Amino acid sequence: MSNIQELNNIASQVRRDILRMVTAAQSGHPGGSMSSTDIMTALFFSEMKHSPANWDRSGKGNDMFFLSAGHMSPVFYSVLARSGYFPVKELATFRVFGSRLQGHPCVESGLPGVYEASGSLGQGLSVAAGAAIGKRLDKEENYVYVLMGDGESEEGQVWEAAMFAAHNNLSNLIAITDWNGQQIDGTVDSVFGIGDLEAKWKAFGWDVIVADGHNMEAILAAFKQAKEMGKKDNKPVMILMKTDMGKGVDFMQGTCEWHGKAPKPELAEKGLAQLQETLGDF
Repeated sequence: MSNIQELNNIASQVRRDILRMVTAAQSGHPGGSMSSTDIMTALFFSEMKHSPANWDRSGKGNDMFFLSAGHMSPVFYSVLARSGYFPVKELATFRVFGSRLQGHPCVESGLPGVYEASGSLGQGLSVAAGAAIGKRLDKEENYVYVLMGDGESEEGQVWEAAMFAAHNNLSNLIAITDWNGQQIDGTVDSVFGIGDLEAKWKAFGWDVIVADGHNMEAILAAFKQAKEMGKKDNKPVMILMKTDMGKGVDFMQGTCEWHGKAPKPELAEKGLAQLQETLGDF
């Protein structure tokens, strides 16, 4: 799928799914899920070569995706369900005890589409780098993608993995940072301060692209450029996607307040009124 309007329509539905899931559970992380929705929609419905029909945890024959910022599971579950990995109606079980859709992605229940458990921040890039090495050893030409948060980039393990990937010239690894400037305790700059991310990733030996994470054409162009740059320079690529926390709902947007808090049903209805239902609610 490459039609921009179709992708935007899917993204609207995904945001509705996120809002409805966290509201029903009265728990979860809507802010980063909403900010990364356009990125995830572009990945699963246009960019990645993947097939729910032949999925298994080996990833053989498919592009692979890892959600490093595991708290953003609502957006992950929505795009997986909407692209056919499991029934859409299962989204109603989000964070229910015994459900396959736990607050952070897990693997013991065998949920299709989830290659590795995540939620301990900073680990996803390491796992993705290992998968990229595996693809190379198996002589596969598929790509490995990983989505990280900018607050998560305060973790030291991120930079160890960055050095490893650059040292091994993992040109089949494309990392994405949801660069919304917010984390649970406030702005990223006020909590810890990660400095100039673009310069930092370049200094660690990566090619870097900065893109508008809410413009579908810009997102797709960034993925295309990442593949071209990686092959030309024989390097891993980081795409820094500029986004707004809580994008799509006015009272959530641009604040850390909704990083890890669900709205009450009455307030959620006001948010849903701002999001078009395009594929049918679960």
